[in-house]
Order: sequence, then C-alpha cells, then structure tokens
Amino acid sequence: MSKRTRTPTWARTFSRQFAAMTRLATAAGRRALVKLPKAAAARRKAPAGAGTWIPGVAIGATGARRFRLYRPPGVKAGERLPLMVMLHGCGQDANGFAASTRMNGVALRERFLVLYPEQDRLANAQGCWNWFDTDSGRALGEASLILKAIEQVCLLHPVDRSRVAVAGLSAGASLAALLVTRHPERFSALIMHSGIPPGTAHSTLTALSAMHGRRPTLPLAASAGALATAWPPLLVIHGDADAVVSLHNGEAAARVWAQAAGARPGAARQVQRGQRRAMSVTDFKRGQHTVATLAVVQGLAHAWSGGAASQPFSDARGPDASRMAWAFAERQFRALAPARLASLPRRAAAR
Repeated sequence: MSKRTRTPTWARTFSRQFAAMTRLATAAGRRALVKLPKAAAARRKAPAGAGTWIPGVAIGATGARRFRLYRPPGVKAGERLPLMVMLHGCGQDANGFAASTRMNGVALRERFLVLYPEQDRLANAQGCWNWFDTDSGRALGEASLILKAIEQVCLLHPVDRSRVAVAGLSAGASLAALLVTRHPERFSALIMHSGIPPGTAHSTLTALSAMHGRRPTLPLAASAGALATAWPPLLVIHGDADAVVSLHNGEAAARVWAQAAGARPGAARQVQRGQRRAMSVTDFKRGQHTVATLAVVQGLAHAWSGGAASQPFSDARGPDASRMAWAFAERQFRALAPARLASLPRRAAAR
C-alpha cells in the first residue's frame, strides 16, 4: 500500500486562515452593498416617465465620458427626430440634470431625443466641465468628447442631423458655447443658462475672475455674414440675483454674439406668466433675423429656471427654461433646417 501523504501543518493553517479571510471579505462586501446611500442609488435610477433611458460611453483621443440618452416611445421606422443636447452644471450628473430640468417631459410631448453627456469626477472633482482650461487644451478635449457622443447617437438612433440644439447650465452652458464656436455647422440653436461666453477665461484663475464679471469678453472670431447665416442663434437665460456667475456674463454673451453678426438690440419687453418670476427679454436682430435673445429673470439665483423644486440648482418659481429652450430651438429648426441640411457634409446629410 502506498504511503499516505500528510499535508504540512503550515499549509493547513494557511488554508483555514485564507478561507476565514474570504468569508469575512464577502460578508463585508455584502454589508457595504446594503449600506449604499440611497442618493447614490437614485443617481443611477432612470427618471420617471414613459420612454427609454439609454446609457452609453463616448471614447476619443482625450479619454471617455458616459452619457444618457432619452428616447420617447413610439418612434416609427424611418422617422427622424430632433436632438437636444443637455450639459449639466457643477455638482450634477446626467440623471440629476434630467430630473431638475424635466426636459424629458418636454421631449415626450414634443417628440425629440435628449442627450445628457456626463462629466467624470476624475476629470473634475466637483463634476464641472473644464470649459475654461483652453491653455492646456483640456476644454477642447472635453468639447471633442461631447461631439463624439453626439456622433455616436446620430449613428445609432433616429436623429435628424439638421435639427440638433445644445443647451447647458453654468459650466455646461460655457462648454456648450465653446462647442458651438468650434463647430457651428453642427448645431441649429445654442441655449446658455447662467454661463460664461467663450473668450472670457483660459485658466482656473481667470475663470474665477470671469465668474464674478471681472474679465472682458473677447470678440468672436467670425465674420458678420458667416455668423448671421451659418452660425446658430443664441438664447441666453440668466438671473439678476445670481451670486455665482454674474449677470454681466449673460449680457456679454448676447452682446458679442450680436456684434459679430452686425445685429442691433430691440426694445426690452417684460414677460410674466401667472405667478412665476417676471423676465426682461431683448432680441438682437440683423434685419428680420434674430441672432441672439437675452432673457433676464428677476430674482433668479444660480439655478435652472422653472426646474423641479426637489432638486438642487433648480428654481420652481422661475419661467420654464426647458420649454423656452425647446420653443427657441424649434423656431430655428423651422427657419434654418433646409439651409443647414444643404450645408452639411455630403456623407452626413446622406445618413
């Protein structure tokens, strides 16, 4: 008979200790999962309402960014829908911005898709888009990633490329403006809510000064004819009680957009709906063409006007910025879509 081989004592001890450690680690992991904060779980939960909430990732030379896409129900074969790109502000993510703005509800009623790119906390600890960091190229890299997300959505979903608008809040508004100045041919409308125009800051230090309205905004690098005919019109929404981003920035954004196109301001008109905050609206026109619109909301701080009361950075008492943004974009779609479709690259228009 063969001799029985005994396992060394040290091996049996190691095996028992390893098994015990594994059991402890597994139990600890389960307890950690149980104790996940409800807020963190809610951030990943799809917003309420009909339609599909689709996750995605855009990858480019400068990294990767997650995004969420809202697609309304009942899209028919061959149907092409407009796309609204929504860029969140600091301290927000795609889910939170969708909940705050309630843009998905507008998209459900009006039938369009909504894309929510999301900043990575490794790129900015506060979740801010790095719109200001043009010296290092980081801002342009993030704009390029957003363009990648738009392109991916256009390829995989029923998007009408001639009807794409971009809107943003705060840092998101500033990056949206930078994106449009770099790629004006890709968009039909730009909506800046409480943001800073391009050419105002180029680093972290200058961004802080710009937020308080202490830096001049450089003229846009576009000819009057090109901006008036090929660049998308601009809607600026800004609160006169904003202590984070000075109203001076909203006024400067509308002014430089108008000046580059040779547009003149009309008389300001007062608008108020029901018990919501009143606003002063000024159109900048070149002939019959509206180049920019400035809407200054009375008493509005640094928050999405008309947003959900339960969400941060939202003011339920303000005029509904989501409806305003869509109405503004839809007007541009109706007026400019044929000309923009003709100006799209041939390969893009054919898709």
